[in-house]
Amino acid sequence: MRRPPPHLHTFAWIFLLWRIKMIAGLCSVPFRQIAMLYGTAWKEERTTELVKRAFQLGFRGVDTACQPKHYQEHLVGQALKELIDEGVITRQDVWIQTKYTSIDGQDANKVPYDKDAPLEEQVRQSVEVSRQNLQVEQIDSLVLHGPVKGRADLTMKAWRAMENAVDEGKVAHLGVSNVYDLPFFEYLYTEARYKPIVLQNRFYVQTGFDRELRDFCRERNIRYQSFWTLTANPGLLKSPPVQRLAQTYNATSSQVLYRYIIDSSGGQPLSGCKDPQHIQEAVAVQSLGPLTEADVASIEEVMYAGRKGSSKREL
Repeated sequence: MRRPPPHLHTFAWIFLLWRIKMIAGLCSVPFRQIAMLYGTAWKEERTTELVKRAFQLGFRGVDTACQPKHYQEHLVGQALKELIDEGVITRQDVWIQTKYTSIDGQDANKVPYDKDAPLEEQVRQSVEVSRQNLQVEQIDSLVLHGPVKGRADLTMKAWRAMENAVDEGKVAHLGVSNVYDLPFFEYLYTEARYKPIVLQNRFYVQTGFDRELRDFCRERNIRYQSFWTLTANPGLLKSPPVQRLAQTYNATSSQVLYRYIIDSSGGQPLSGCKDPQHIQEAVAVQSLGPLTEADVASIEEVMYAGRKGSSKREL
């Protein structure tokens, strides 16, 4: 048998070392084991302080965005660097998720990429800025912040550019946010070369609590990430079943609602709380429960009372 040319051996070793480097630069904790992500929107100059506190108290996943209008992504990166330097965490302990935000979601005076560049180039530049801000070789999850200008064709063009970032080893997984229309999400899922592993949406009554979308996600092993889980649902937090379950499990009503997201559809709530006690309560959600099917049904009886559960159409 003829031996392969020496240069092929060299290429194989280079490729192997590159793959090892990429794997070493990712979170090694299974995504399903991370119950919640710490949300970093609107933290402004306190971002580093609050992210450090959240991780010191037990969070192991963080959500941010390359969108200076609402996020200080570079301060998230600074917090993670300090935590690693102080020995609190390693890179492999942490799930790092950020977002590409299209031009229509940016502050015109703070666009983090060339606003006159083609869409694909804007995505590429945004990914590079995120890697620099977060001080990582590879991002665990890159989320499309929302449909691009409400158009399916532009949204898929952005998705293809995000897929290129996966091909290049700069991103490991993809997701999408602010999609409340099931047919459109089905379209994106069908057309995607790399399927979304997360759908991140507001969890509130105006969209029927995304009932159909959450079912779709559960059936395809997509994690439904909820935000505004507490802020948008004061009535649900005070409802008899949630209050009763809080007593049953010696928990707060907030913990019960977070646990509902996890146990009803394999979801992953975001929490952006600032108070240390509230952060500790959010971390403790992982060891609470799980809720039974009867518990989940009792909450849903209140959630869906008088509603058919359909989702609002966005596109």
